[in-house]
Amino acid sequence: MACTCSEAIYNFAAGPSPLPAEVRAALREALVEQGPLEQPFGAAAVRRMQEDVEQDLRALLQLPAHYRVLFLQGGASAQFALLPLNLLAPGQSAGYLESGHWARKAIAEARRHAALKVIASGADSGFRALPPFEAWQLDANLGYCHVTSNETGDGLQLHDFPELPVPLVADMSSDLLTRPLPLERFGLIYASAQKNLGIAGLCLVIVRDDLLRPPRPGLPSVFSYALQAAANSRLNTPPLHALHCAGAMLRWIARQGGLTAMAALGLEKSRRLYRCIDGSDLYHCPQHTTDRSRVNVCFQLREERLLPLFLRSAERHGLLNLHGHPALGGVRASLYNAMPLAGVDKLVDFMTAFERQHG
Repeated sequence: MACTCSEAIYNFAAGPSPLPAEVRAALREALVEQGPLEQPFGAAAVRRMQEDVEQDLRALLQLPAHYRVLFLQGGASAQFALLPLNLLAPGQSAGYLESGHWARKAIAEARRHAALKVIASGADSGFRALPPFEAWQLDANLGYCHVTSNETGDGLQLHDFPELPVPLVADMSSDLLTRPLPLERFGLIYASAQKNLGIAGLCLVIVRDDLLRPPRPGLPSVFSYALQAAANSRLNTPPLHALHCAGAMLRWIARQGGLTAMAALGLEKSRRLYRCIDGSDLYHCPQHTTDRSRVNVCFQLREERLLPLFLRSAERHGLLNLHGHPALGGVRASLYNAMPLAGVDKLVDFMTAFERQHG
């Protein structure tokens, strides 16, 4: 049902996420003006654009010099297979934290290419909590340990990261650039762009120099981290439009105050929404409080029969894409960087009014 309101419209989709108005304006200008998007990917204008994006990213993350930044094609799901193919020596296995829907996807795909061990699982809690660090069963011989920093469908998030005896690898598709990070604890971070870094089509890989192995036999060159690093991510044509959008997003984040400001705003947005949920008799968030995501707030209606009406009514009020993950159901409000506090306040006001009427 289309929105029939004359008020502001807010998109709570889990991805692709909304873009700030300034970024949309920059994209329109890029398509109207002749520029790097119409240049050969080896042209000086394209190289400058890519270098600027990398420098802006390094500045925001305070990324040390011994980490390489790769701008690759496709989304994060491709990396589920490419991680073991790039990072593991022959006969080596990897460890995975089973934290929810996307971690299970990563595990299933990695198992097609290498041996792996589930070091801990949230299955016993129904994926309503994350296993504590002391429960992780790590083997020092593992090639790497993989975590999903934020489970978009389950509404769970790692709020801290341990120092491990093996390289820590993180899928940060949904919460990269929402907070400062202890980069020195990671061997590799990867993230698809359509959450906080722009539009779909670009996958960002940040990898420590010592993990760049020569490609194994049979691995296509464009899928080799080492070969892409040697070619400055231009072994094949980069996704130029998505890369240009990422640059606009990085500049926008910097103008807002950087990652410290994004973290403070994200915390306040999630606090306001969780406060509404926890103070309600109609809404219920089953995730353990300490593990709740500040980026993807997932909750349910105690009266499940009201869910279709809730979603239809929200859309009529300009609150779009609040349905939960198709495999998990319920309600999901994604609070990526571009979601303003006003959007959360409007959602809270709607939820309060809906409960008064139907609760």
